[in-house]
Amino acid sequence: MDTEDQSDLCFPQLGNISCRKPMSDWSRSFILIVLLPTTCILTVLLNLLVVISISHFRRLHTPTNFLLLSLAVSDILVGLVGMPFMITKSTSCWLLGDIPCILLGYLTFICLSASVGNMVLISADRFVAICDPLHYTVKVTVKKIQVCICICWSASVIHCGIVLKDKLAHPETGNTCLGECVRSTDIIGGILDVIVNFLIPLGVIVILYTRVFVVAVSQARAMRSHDKCVKVQHSAPFRAKKSELKAAKTLGIVVLIFLMCFCPYNIASLIVYNENVMNYFAYFYSLNSCLNPLIYAVFYPCFRRAFKHIVTLRVLQPGSSDTHIL
Repeated sequence: MDTEDQSDLCFPQLGNISCRKPMSDWSRSFILIVLLPTTCILTVLLNLLVVISISHFRRLHTPTNFLLLSLAVSDILVGLVGMPFMITKSTSCWLLGDIPCILLGYLTFICLSASVGNMVLISADRFVAICDPLHYTVKVTVKKIQVCICICWSASVIHCGIVLKDKLAHPETGNTCLGECVRSTDIIGGILDVIVNFLIPLGVIVILYTRVFVVAVSQARAMRSHDKCVKVQHSAPFRAKKSELKAAKTLGIVVLIFLMCFCPYNIASLIVYNENVMNYFAYFYSLNSCLNPLIYAVFYPCFRRAFKHIVTLRVLQPGSSDTHIL
């Protein structure tokens, strides 16, 4: 191997066992070097606002908001770990070794899997709130939601461990040369991941929100067609509140955008075997973590007020946790 060829190697002194340095076209470089780092910073900062808002203001301590808190935590970890990990292994040689490679990949996988679980829980929460409003406060409590969140994260840790068990046991598996970081799974693990992390959640979310949409539309039509007094006297107890319908609409947007980012990546992973192409889909998948807080800020006045209190440091004032922001 001549000197010119060796200059393209991650470890020139190791010759043929070394990987070549990643070669990028301008579009891929723009995504990985400009867009992804910017998205990474915004993801962490915006989701941190959500975490502080729900944690600090007592009036935001509702079952639905605790689900949003769990989602924000997973999104922060995607911004802190997943995106930098993607940038590092896609734009340069991997110099940290096999064990950090699999551990960072495992943590990123857990965060993305937990995000999927949180979306399923959010869909189930809206389903009960809209389709069974009379029993919502009994069926959905803060303690029950906290238990569901713990189960969601625990299941994500276990599922990802099962899918990556061979890679965790033998970190060097899948790497064809030194300086490479590849997340590899066996056929059974890949099929399990597709079923548990894609097909089942997708089916549950679509079914639940289809039902929510049908019920919400019928209730909205009923509210418009009946006289206000009659509606209050006879029908109100059996219908979801307007605030619940609005929340369902807003969280429906969150779920829709999640599916728009979630489905292309998972479908592509089944039919595309080019890692460079997959990096484009992975970028749009991770972009979802940045979009969620923006949706809250646009559609939830309480979150806008909470964000304003945090940015202006009014949360540091005594008694600010009891501020009326609803």
